[in-house]
Amino acid sequence: MQIVKSLITSVLIALYQPFWYAVLSAALLCFLYLYAYHPINTGKGLKAAFRTWIEEFKTSVFFRKLFLLFFFTVMILFRTLLNRNMWANPLSDVMGGWWIWEEVNGEQKLTTECFENLVLMLPFVFLLFWIFEEKIKRVNLWRMIWEGLKIAFIFSFTIEMLQLFLRLGTWQLSDLFYNTVGGGIGGLLYYVVYRVKKFSGK
Repeated sequence: MQIVKSLITSVLIALYQPFWYAVLSAALLCFLYLYAYHPINTGKGLKAAFRTWIEEFKTSVFFRKLFLLFFFTVMILFRTLLNRNMWANPLSDVMGGWWIWEEVNGEQKLTTECFENLVLMLPFVFLLFWIFEEKIKRVNLWRMIWEGLKIAFIFSFTIEMLQLFLRLGTWQLSDLFYNTVGGGIGGLLYYVVYRVKKFSGK
């Protein structure tokens, strides 16, 4: 139970740290979206802009989905790029950590990095499918899992390469693996939700 408690606490702390930054960034990105695609109230002052944002959030399901997508995207970028220290050698630990225990100075230490990488990419892939569900021509279990794996792998690989070239963090195969698996689980979750909605007639 102590291990489970430590894992849950570490994952929640990792998600909480960038929470308000991600909320603010998502709100600003939604303002940018409104300016680009709904420029009706452009140039009428901040009050009109805020009123338009709130009204769009209340009435548009797509706008709320987009807010969530922006939110989780910023969360991912904050954890992987925006809040990382410079590393002299980004290839110092290519394999990375593959389980909940790591050896530090000869002692076994509990780590939740693998679970954080799973949780990080799962909602991102799910939201992508949810937002663009009308463009998905055929929904079946293996296709959703495969598409989720591909999306997560490409996105994660891009982040890892940016970490390498910008020297922000370390390039790790374990991060790439767990992020990709998280994307597959996100595709699986979307399929389950889709089948439940179809079965219930919603």
